[in-house]
Amino acid sequence: MGKILVACEESQVVTSELRRLGHEAYSCDTEPCSGGHPEWHLQQDVIPLLDEHWDMILAFPPCTHLASSGARWFKEKRKDGRQQQAINFFMHFAKCSCTRVAIENPVGIMSTMWRKPDQIIQPWMFGHPETKATCLWLKNLPKLQPTHIVAGREHRIWKLPPSKDRAKIRSKTFPGIAKAMAIQWSSLAKEGL
Repeated sequence: MGKILVACEESQVVTSELRRLGHEAYSCDTEPCSGGHPEWHLQQDVIPLLDEHWDMILAFPPCTHLASSGARWFKEKRKDGRQQQAINFFMHFAKCSCTRVAIENPVGIMSTMWRKPDQIIQPWMFGHPETKATCLWLKNLPKLQPTHIVAGREHRIWKLPPSKDRAKIRSKTFPGIAKAMAIQWSSLAKEGL
């Protein structure tokens, strides 16, 4: 089975699906994990880990300064350097030496600052009756195939009331998408494939 790094994931939603399939998967985030498996969590800066051997890296870099939903603050974020820091962080994953990489982020500036995503997915393609356009930049991984297209598409994520956990709730990977990533990509993470 493969050794897989799930970067910028404190929820362990994707990591748990990979572990369920028998992979040596680790979540990594500067925050403590909320998924209930600290033994699978590397609570640290992910950048030094990118130099280690991984069969696959799935990265979910913070979108706060990159997503189009925050465009009204872009001028301020460019001026004080927050946006450039976020771009630089994102690009660590794009430039890492790992053979198989997926980078996930909402629709935002990386389409122009780097390149267009390989795929844009929606939760409703994976069993969740919601909309949230999510970009995937892929390196030696196939596009995700929809697993369960559903109707009743609501924009619930945008309607969340303000709270201290709002950003964390908005950025959490939908379970159906996590399962699709694990099932469809993890077989490629086995050594030598």
